[in-house]
Amino acid sequence: MAAAVQECLELQLLELEMLLSMFPKKGEISLDGAAVPALQRYLRDGGGSLPPRLEYSVAVGVGEPEVKVELQVQLPHMYPHVAPQLFARSDALHRQQQLQLNTLLTSHISSLDSGELCVCEAVQWLKENSLPYLENSKVSAESVSKETVVKETIQRMWIYSHHIYRQELRKKIFECAKKLNLTGFCLTGKPGVICVEGIRENCEEFWRVIRYPNWKHISCKHVETVEAEGSIDNLRLFQTFEDLQFQAHGDYGLRNDYHMDLGQFLEFLKQHQSGHIFQILFGVEGKLADK
Repeated sequence: MAAAVQECLELQLLELEMLLSMFPKKGEISLDGAAVPALQRYLRDGGGSLPPRLEYSVAVGVGEPEVKVELQVQLPHMYPHVAPQLFARSDALHRQQQLQLNTLLTSHISSLDSGELCVCEAVQWLKENSLPYLENSKVSAESVSKETVVKETIQRMWIYSHHIYRQELRKKIFECAKKLNLTGFCLTGKPGVICVEGIRENCEEFWRVIRYPNWKHISCKHVETVEAEGSIDNLRLFQTFEDLQFQAHGDYGLRNDYHMDLGQFLEFLKQHQSGHIFQILFGVEGKLADK
C-alpha cells in the first residue's frame, strides 16, 4: 500500500511540474507553499505519516478580452487511481451556468481512461469549452441590467463545530473567506463557531470547501437571507472576517480541550445585532452575567 501511495504522489508532483511550466506567471497557480515540500519529504523518507493532500488552483485564461476561469484541484493520496475533486468557477459566470460547466467537465473527466493523470486535460478542456458559457453570461447580464434593477442576495451562514483548534484548518477557513469576499468571524476553541456573510453563491462555496474532505462534527445551524438592490455591503453585520479567541474557563494551560467563555461570545453577538443566534447554536437562551 505504501509503495502504491508513493507512486501516486510522484505522479502528482510530476503533473504539477508540467502545469507550472505551462503557467509560469505569478498568480496563475495558487499553491500552499508547504504542500510540495511535505510530499517531497514523505517520498524522500520512504514512508511515515501521510502528508496533507495536494490542493491548488489554476487560473485559466479564456477568450478576448481574457476572462479567468479558476480550476480548483483537490487530490486524494491515491490519485490518479482515485478520481480528483475538480471545480471550475468564475466571477463572470452565473450560478446555473457554472453548474452546467462543472457537470460537463465531470462527465468529460469520467470518460477518460481510469488511472490516467487528468488535471492537465481538465485545464485544456476548460480552455476549449468555457467561452460559450462566458458569452451567454455576458448577454444575460446586459439584458437584466437594461430591464430591471440588479438585485443581490446577501446570505449569512452560521456554522457550529464541536471544536476548532488545528492551525491548518484555521488557515484554510481564513484564506477561503478572504478569497470569496466574505465577512464574519471564526471562534476558535471548544465549541467552534463560524459565521460568514456575503453573496449567497460565495457562502455556499465556502461551506462546500471547508467541509472537504472529511471534517466531522460540523453543521450549518442557521441561514439568514436578505435581498438588496445594488450593493450588499450596507446589510453586512461585520466589516471584516475576525479571529475570535475569548478567555477560556479554568486554568487548562496548554491543553486543547478548553471551553470558550460563552458569556463573552454572547456579548459579542449582541454587539452585532445577533443575540438571537445564541439559542439557535446552543439550544439555550443566552443571559449576560450582572456586572
